Amino acid sequence: MLDFLYQTGWGAFTLMLLFQIPFLLVFPYIVYRKCFVNPKPSNTNPRKITRLETVWMIIAIALFVIVNLFSISYMPMSRTAATEKTAAVIQDVDVTARSWSYEISNRQFEVGKPVLFSVKSVDTMHGFTVYHPNGKILFNMMLIPGLEKPSSLVYTFTEPGKYKVRCLEYCGIAHHGMQDELTVVKSDG
Repeated sequence: MLDFLYQTGWGAFTLMLLFQIPFLLVFPYIVYRKCFVNPKPSNTNPRKITRLETVWMIIAIALFVIVNLFSISYMPMSRTAATEKTAAVIQDVDVTARSWSYEISNRQFEVGKPVLFSVKSVDTMHGFTVYHPNGKILFNMMLIPGLEKPSSLVYTFTEPGKYKVRCLEYCGIAHHGMQDELTVVKSDG
């Protein structure tokens, strides 16, 4: 429903601007009234919440709850859980990160077929970040060593090409060389 807000990096920025508009409209009004219409000290008991304050708190809480409820479906964990339940075939890929390399069980995938990445680190903090061929980050996973279960995420590639994999968590002197590549091909069917 709100996909257009999350498809570019400007979505969250635009949403925050939209939330600021009511406050930007009311703030000058309040300042004007306090400066010119009624500059005397208020008779309101400071321990009592006024109706206006109550309305503003209700609006702020309602907006917070509504935005969070709508954004749940855009969270990677929710998408992973939803895809695992509905997808008929998910390709499982095991990835092990260790100092300055990845062991990836499969590096070739088909467009439109969900891939479950199960990723773990065996030695130190690592990142598993997949880049689109145009350089845009598709997703990032932080890998913490010593966890019982690997971190997992389901992703469906939409375009064929060579996708770079890089570590975004500084992991030592050869961190810059911790890279790999995934190949995505058009589906046969």
